[in-house]
Amino acid sequence: MSGSIIGRTTQIRGNVRGTGPIDIEGRVEGDVTTDGDIVLGEGSVVRGDVAGTSLRVAGSVAGNLTATDSLQLEPGARVVGDLVAPRIGIAEGALVKGAVRTEGMAAPPRTTGRSAPARRLEPAAREETPPPPRAEAGAQALKKAPPPRKSSPQSASSAAKAAPPAKAPAKRAVRKPPPPVVPALAKGTRGRKKKAKRK
Repeated sequence: MSGSIIGRTTQIRGNVRGTGPIDIEGRVEGDVTTDGDIVLGEGSVVRGDVAGTSLRVAGSVAGNLTATDSLQLEPGARVVGDLVAPRIGIAEGALVKGAVRTEGMAAPPRTTGRSAPARRLEPAAREETPPPPRAEAGAQALKKAPPPRKSSPQSASSAAKAAPPAKAPAKRAVRKPPPPVVPALAKGTRGRKKKAKRK
């Protein structure tokens, strides 16, 4: 691997910045930042944040790891910090104590066949509904309405005359008892009775 190499017997106290790949096999107490790839070997120890294009970690890191392309933890890696990259791989046997977030530009998905052209969907016509009457309009209508007229006694009497009289309920006809029956007297009986009284 061409680039900067920090050997196993090398210890650096301070931040490390570069423009190419960095291979760390020793100990670094500070942040490591580059625009290339970073490889942390099995015996490496870094106490600080590590940021690069792609990271491959097999040692110990006490800090956040950030990659713009990919981040891979090898078996035996020990990380105490957050992992941030579009693609993150953690091998069996690696330990992580922190948050893992996949952020950044992900690779576009591959299509196996030609997809049909997307149809343009026109929005459905919305039915316009009249807005509900406002409470203010109702109050104004009540204000404009004329007050009810008071009825005078003359108008009440004229209204009573104009109205047709109500029909009285029909009375039931009461049957009168028949007159007493008087027996008819024969002719000449009255005269005879008078003459008898005179005598």
